[in-house]
Order: sequence, then C-alpha cells, then structure tokens
Amino acid sequence: MSQSRDFCPRCGDDVAPRESPRPGDRHEHDVALCDGCYFEAFELVDVPERVHVTVCPRCGAVHRGKRWLDVGAEDYTDIAIDEVSEALGVHVDAENVQWGVEPEQIDPTTIRMHCTFSGVVRERPVHAEFVVPVRIGKEVCDRCGRIAGGYFASIVQVRAEEREPTTEEAEVAIEIAESYIGKKEAGGDREAFITEIDRESAAGPNIKLSTNKLGQAVANRITDRFGGTVDDHPTLVTEDSDGNEVYRVTFVARLPKYTPGDLIDPDDGDGPVVVTSAHGTLKGRRLSTGERYEAAYEDGTTPDVEKLGTRSEAVETTVVTIEDEHAVQLLDPETYEAKTVARPAFVDEDVDTVRVVKHDRDLYIVPPKPTAAASEH
Repeated sequence: MSQSRDFCPRCGDDVAPRESPRPGDRHEHDVALCDGCYFEAFELVDVPERVHVTVCPRCGAVHRGKRWLDVGAEDYTDIAIDEVSEALGVHVDAENVQWGVEPEQIDPTTIRMHCTFSGVVRERPVHAEFVVPVRIGKEVCDRCGRIAGGYFASIVQVRAEEREPTTEEAEVAIEIAESYIGKKEAGGDREAFITEIDRESAAGPNIKLSTNKLGQAVANRITDRFGGTVDDHPTLVTEDSDGNEVYRVTFVARLPKYTPGDLIDPDDGDGPVVVTSAHGTLKGRRLSTGERYEAAYEDGTTPDVEKLGTRSEAVETTVVTIEDEHAVQLLDPETYEAKTVARPAFVDEDVDTVRVVKHDRDLYIVPPKPTAAASEH
C-alpha cells in the first residue's frame, strides 16, 4: 500500500506533514517549505533602517501619524524605546519570544537602540541581534503653539452682586478652574488648557480657556461652590473653513450679594442672622436663638435686608455666668459692664469666652466658624 508524502516546492525534498495554513494567511506558502529552505530566508524580526521621532520640546508629546499623543515619557530615551517597540515586527511563527533593548546615547538627538530577540520557530531556538538608530526631531505641537500664541475661546469672569469677590472666593474660583482643567489634561484631553489667569482685576478674576465647553463647565462649578448665577455673552470672531460662524463666549459667574459669615438683619422682629449659605435662597442662623433662618423663595439670595458686618469683625469677651437656658451674662467688650443677653443654642454651659458683635448697643453672640468637615447649610 502506498503512503502519501509531502514535498518542498522549492528544493523537492521530503518534508514532514504539517498543519494546513488558514486560507489567506500571508505565510501560507512558507508552511510547505522544508526547514532548510524555510530558515534560509527566515527573519525573526522585521527591522526598519532607522526610526524618526518628532517630539514637542514644550510638553513632550510625540507626533504619530496625524496626531500628537501624550506618551508620559520621562526623557527622550523612554520615547525612543517606545517608538522602536512600535516599529518592530516579530515573525508570526515565533513562539516564546523574549527581547531586550540597550539604548546608547550618541548625541542629544541621536540614540542607538541595541536590540536582542530570541524565540522558538518549528521547535528550533532562534536568535537575532541588531541596532536601530533613532533620530529625535523637535517641533512645537498644535496645543503648545496655541498656548504660546495666546489662543482662547472663552473667558470666565468671576464677579459678585453689588460687591467685589473676596480674596478667598477669588482664590477658590481659580483653584476650581485649575483642578478641573488639570483632570481633563490628565485624562488625555489635548484641547483642554488655561491660556491666562488675570488675578489683578479688582472686579474679580478673569480666566481664559481653550474651549467654550470648558468655560461653561468651569463657570458652573464655581457657582455650584458659592451659589449665584451664570450669564453667557457670545461674540462673533470669525468663520471656519466651512463657513460656520465661530463665537468667543464670556461666561460671568456672578456670586451672591451675601456670603457665609455675613451678619444681616432681616428686620422681621427675630433679630440678626449669620449667613451660612447663599445657594437657591439665603440661609442662616439667628444670633439670639441659634434657630435656622431662610429667606422667602421669591427673595432668593438677595432679600432686602441690612448688612451689619461679618463674622470676622466679632471680638472675644468673657462669659460672667450662664443664667439659664435662654440667657447668659457677658462683659461688654467696649464698656466692660456686665450685660445679660440672649443665649443661643450653640453656646455650651462650660464656655469661658465667646465672640460677640455689637449693634444698636445690643450684644449678639456669634457662632464659631464651621470647620472644613462641618456644614452649616
């Protein structure tokens, strides 16, 4: 009985039967070759003559194809290793492939990559060593070019109703913008950046941003933090290549008239209030009782009230005695006379001193400023 045999199509020698390749496999013609013919033209790694890398000297982004990519490399050697790794192609038949690379810095823009590869092909160990020269070119990326050119698409103006923003409000608003844009950048959004922050304007900070979407988001986050409203004012600046109108938008984050810590008198017969929140409606605590206060819905955050001062203007004075749950005797910080005043719920029995404000010769105890972990809302 005859036995079917396979022959090498190149030299005619007998070859051991092998698994048939999948139709369309780019290496299907190699499967029929004997080992001698197969390894005669075999290359473990497809190696380019050289690799050219374009890097932005400002941010370190690498240009690949038509895009700039943030690769997170610490220096040009890391970038060269990554680019060589992308450029090399290992033979599809190789198994158990291991490789290593040893960079050699020739000059600031040239690195030689000494590469070693090993693997197993047709149950035979294979090995390859080669050197790939890498040339580092420098070019400012689109993003850094726009930043350097002062490009911006939106402005966030931090303002306040009938007052100037406090130093704390201005600083926190800037921190909100920087934190939000920083997270966008860290997430790979190369369109996100702050062009300029004007901290010197007496009316409040002005923050220039790269897109209108970012401007809207930053303004919303500022008013989420402090309360208030956002107004937008678009200005037509140009048309794009398709004839579409391009607008630059100014977003005004207008903070409420009153801020937490302001002392006001609603003139409703129940005494002064320390403001605790200006979100939606004005909220606070009565200085005489410690009870909650909230302005009427229609008055929102700007009821018609008299501002008496701020919590920071309160002065410390001595508690003479706690008379009962509704009254406490204090020393007047101006005349040093003992005066009986209303004891709000936030005054404990064992306190020795409290902070007070004086209004129309009446003393009012001011609650301590809440800690970061506490909330007065």
